Amino acid sequence: MPSLKAIRKRISSVQSTQKITRAMKMVAGAKLNRAQQRIVELRPYATKTQQILASIVVEPNPKPPPRELLEGAYAEAGWGEQPAHPLLADRPEKRLLLVVITSDRGLCGAFNTNINKRAEREWRERAAAGQEPKLVIIGRKGRDYMTRRGAPILEHLPGVWDKIDLETAQRVGKAILAPFDRKEVDAIYLVYNEFKSAMSQQVVVERLLPVSPPIPPAPPIPPAPPTPHADAAGGADELIYEPNEAALLERLVPMYVDVSILRALYESQASFFGAQMTAMDAATKNAKEMINALTLQYNKARQAAITKELMEIIGGSEALKE
Repeated sequence: MPSLKAIRKRISSVQSTQKITRAMKMVAGAKLNRAQQRIVELRPYATKTQQILASIVVEPNPKPPPRELLEGAYAEAGWGEQPAHPLLADRPEKRLLLVVITSDRGLCGAFNTNINKRAEREWRERAAAGQEPKLVIIGRKGRDYMTRRGAPILEHLPGVWDKIDLETAQRVGKAILAPFDRKEVDAIYLVYNEFKSAMSQQVVVERLLPVSPPIPPAPPIPPAPPTPHADAAGGADELIYEPNEAALLERLVPMYVDVSILRALYESQASFFGAQMTAMDAATKNAKEMINALTLQYNKARQAAITKELMEIIGGSEALKE
């Protein structure tokens, strides 16, 4: 049985750890509130941007833009030989780029483990199917995990979590779009943790480029008989572009990429703080249970020591009487 001094020292050590985990839980909770507010505000904007872009991309027979608005490859190749925008080129997915978003720090439960295993499974399944996946890693934990397993890492982007804003998203976007522009990869996928709640995060694999078509809506209810006013207003599905599709895509596509990356970073950050808060809460409870168990062990050892001393005193007293 450990000595009383050793048990007291261990209780003191666990109490110090409990103070640290409690403080980390409070800090993670405060940061989670801010991160959750940011992602709640950005989600509708990012979703609507993707929907608008997808609806424009699948719009049948777009009108060719005026020649004076076309620049670079458009003007040289001519309309019809190029996609509506260079970033919308839909090529067979032979070479892929997986952007894996992890954290730089631990103490967050299975947050990094889940996303690393999902990214590894995606990489190996794609490679087994005859494709050529490459990885761009955000976060030190993902870099270390993939390096140990010999993954085809194209680039590691450090310092992303120092400050998350639109400029950071644009820097990340520039890094991952360069291989797509050079036709070194045919598609880009984001692998990150989507924030559900403080106790729940879901790993998602989301295609960034080319833009996925929108989810078809449910079958519509048969419309009522047309009225003269409805005929004058035109069809509900008719889209009017101002000034034209090319000018709109020139502004909308880069904005879609930046906003999608920013949303993935916000989702991952909120998920990290939620996972860290949950992990620190569990660690604090475990420390409390351990302190109670050690205190009980200490009291039993102390009681046994006192009983032993009393027995020795009584025995000595009885020996003197004789």
